[in-house]
Amino acid sequence: MISPYFTPVESPSPPRTVISQAPIIPPPPLPPHSPSLAFPPSPLSIQALIPPPPPLPPPCPAMGAAPPHVFGLEKSHLLKEALEKAGPAPRSREDVKRLLKMHKDRCGLVALCLAGTLLTPPSGIPLERLMQLAVERGYSAQGEMFSVADMGRLAQEALGCQAELLCGGLGGPNRDRVLQHLVAGHPLLIPYDEDFNHEPCQKKGHKAHWAVSTGVLLGVQGVPNLGYAEDPELPGLFNPMPDTPCQPPSLPDEGSPGAVYLLCKQGKSWHYQLWDYNQVRDSNLQLTDFSPSRAADGREYVVPAGGVQAGLCGQALLLRPQDSSH
Repeated sequence: MISPYFTPVESPSPPRTVISQAPIIPPPPLPPHSPSLAFPPSPLSIQALIPPPPPLPPPCPAMGAAPPHVFGLEKSHLLKEALEKAGPAPRSREDVKRLLKMHKDRCGLVALCLAGTLLTPPSGIPLERLMQLAVERGYSAQGEMFSVADMGRLAQEALGCQAELLCGGLGGPNRDRVLQHLVAGHPLLIPYDEDFNHEPCQKKGHKAHWAVSTGVLLGVQGVPNLGYAEDPELPGLFNPMPDTPCQPPSLPDEGSPGAVYLLCKQGKSWHYQLWDYNQVRDSNLQLTDFSPSRAADGREYVVPAGGVQAGLCGQALLLRPQDSSH
């Protein structure tokens, strides 16, 4: 459900606050009473003691891009198999690595750039251009994004896509809205608090970060008969058949533990992760405070009127192609 207080993304922006040298270590002393050191062998004997080097290994056969690695215990193998059948992704590992070399405060722009690769047609706008636009429009000072509404305006202008601001959190009536959006193959941008392993946590906004969700793994009681095929190696895992119309699966109840996982990526790693939906929901809903460490670092940040709570808390961004009807 969209909050009745949703402000269209096109509305005017609210006011914003604006090698030292290593020590020289002497070599260890010679061991006492070592006749072999007092009388070193001749060059010939030295050569005889050194075995010939092993032959070089044969060259590796040419291979395509390695499949994405996935963190998580039993979920890792399951998701790895699912990802091999997934839809569009960033063009290559090198593309993602280039994005990750950018400044840490640009996590929101990196997530938006990754989301652009999932739209049809994929956006080819470079991260540097997103950064330039964000600064020119007053949304950001150095790549940080503390407003989901501003992120939506930037997405519409830079990617030429539809951007829908979701308010009121990821639970309740909004839950089905989010899952249907992901099942349809569209990306979702989510602010959350980042833990040490990049997963969602609850730090009251002190670790505010951005992720893009590109898919969903559902635990369901029954699989629709048409449009899905069971994985030959993982019984119980059903994948949508390519180029085949399929009936959307029934969504698990909100109270079902561990029934819904979001396929997510964030700007500090090129690895996919599988996050429990409720964990993401709870992290998103407690973004209330600006980080004290940021406030004391002497750098400039653009924060909307009302602070982090007004700009991020309980909000997400639904992106879809411009010509999409749903």
